[in-house]
Order: sequence, then C-alpha cells, then structure tokens
Amino acid sequence: MEKLRIVFMGTPDFAVGILDQIVKNNYNIVGVITAADKPAGRGQKIKYSAVKEYALANNLNLLQPTNLKDESFLAELKSLNANLQIVVAFRMLPKVVWEMPSLGTFNLHASLLPNYRGAAPINWAIINGETKTGVTTFFIDDKIDTGAMILSSETEIDPNENAGQLHDRLMNLGSNTVIETLTLIEKGNITTTIQKEDDDIKTAYKLNKENCKIDWSKSSLEINNLIRGLSPYPASWCFFTDKEHEWNVKIYESKIILEAHNFSTGKIISTKKELKVATKDGFIQVLSLQFPGKKKMTTPELLNGITFSDEAKAL
Repeated sequence: MEKLRIVFMGTPDFAVGILDQIVKNNYNIVGVITAADKPAGRGQKIKYSAVKEYALANNLNLLQPTNLKDESFLAELKSLNANLQIVVAFRMLPKVVWEMPSLGTFNLHASLLPNYRGAAPINWAIINGETKTGVTTFFIDDKIDTGAMILSSETEIDPNENAGQLHDRLMNLGSNTVIETLTLIEKGNITTTIQKEDDDIKTAYKLNKENCKIDWSKSSLEINNLIRGLSPYPASWCFFTDKEHEWNVKIYESKIILEAHNFSTGKIISTKKELKVATKDGFIQVLSLQFPGKKKMTTPELLNGITFSDEAKAL
C-alpha cells in the first residue's frame, strides 16, 4: 500500500467540506492550493477564499499562485513531492500540473458525469427539473470534466429543494465519495470508466445575468425551477413595474399555483399578505424577495411598506 502525499486544490465552501473530511481521516496533506486574495464588496477589502481560511486555521501548507505555469510555482509544487493531487471547485489545470504526481490528479465534480460538465452543475440540475443528481470522481485530462471516471454516488432531488440545500447535501456525499476514492487508490485497485460522448449530454453553463432572468412566458414549473435553482445565490431576477416605477427584483422562494385564469402573463396580483404573478398555466406565488437597496425579506414584510396598483407587472 503506497503512503499518500496529497496536494489539495480548491476555493469555495464546497471544497472546504471535502478538505475537512480528508483532514479528519488523517491523510497526509503536504500542500493546499487556492485562489489568490482579491478585493470584494463595497469597501473593496481583501477577501480570503474559504479554502484559505480553513488552511490557515488548520496550519496547512498554503500556496496561492496567480499563474499555474509560473516556473517558481512549479518548482515549489514539485518540491512538495506529492504523489496524488485532488481538485474540488478550483480551475482548469495545465498539463504540467496535473501530470506531475505519480498517482495522478483526480477531481470531484458535483454531477453524474458526463451530464452537467461545467461551472454550475448544482444549479442547472434543478433549473432543468432533474429528479436526481450526484457526484463523480474522475482523473483529470486535458479537457474540462471529461476524464476517466472512478466513482459516482447518486441522490434524489426534492421538488422543493433549492440550490443551497442541494449544495450542502452534495458536499457531504462528495466527502464520502472522495474518501472511498482515496481508499481505492491507496490499495491500488482502481478501475475507471471512460465517459460516453453523445448529443444528449446536458451542460452546466456558467451563470450570467441573461440566464438568471425570469421569463414569465414559460410554464409555472419552469419558472419555479429557475427560482429554486438560483437560490440563495446568485438569485433569479426580473423587473417589477408599476405606473412610473421600475424595480430590479431578486426572487428567492416561490410556490406554484396551477389554475385557469384570464390575466395577462406577468400581471402582479397582490393583497396585504400575498403576491402572485400570472403565468400561462396559473400563478407563481412569491414567498421571499429582495428590492434594490433593501435586505432580503418575506412577501408579507415587503407588502407592509409597498402597495401595488392594478397596473403592476413583472417583466
């Protein structure tokens, strides 16, 4: 059994959950690589990545290269003498990096590959109305999320679950799957499966302002899935207009009401406690939302301070 010397690469909270499990299982982590510090927020204060915070708190050897092909970084990485690298939510690695360790470099991806390769697999699984998803470990090759698969673990998606809740469950599932993968590598009895390529593979596109905007002409189910799939971050959005007012509104939580009506699509119907938007097959009842310059609030909290007229519309 080969003693593992691991370099871990990752940046966000999702990666911390996995790193923590590796540490708790007493694996030898000889280095942690994460994104360089960058200014964030209104004050442009320097913000550390979640993985950096964890590495500092646990006295792990930390590297923050800005260029993964930089000669001095590559020399430092080589000097760690790692025989395995693990990547979780980091960035694309140059060949010179992923080829370096003798046992290879494996990645944990938050989908059942080959579906949902790309930047936002958790979000798109919900947006597209999937009923199941999972995690996959695979050896990195020269493309994105295409390498030979080691293990995958599956879980059902609850119809009321949002991306934040699924993120946390997949982080736990991923932690266990990474430990199982490490056990197989240690024992030297890894078998891999080549990913099948076909035209039906779904992609986890990068999220942007356009694909996060609500299209009120879609079905109630599709709209509700978009809202769930983008909650709590980055959040779905649309415009609310009422007479001369227009607001850019984020919607975090909603409920489907399927019923026939004669309202035009996008019409806002509100009472003192309830706000719903007409769709082609019913209504989306908005349960929590955020107006510009305000904090996130429940609909009754919003309706304490604002009244919509008969002309109000969601665009």
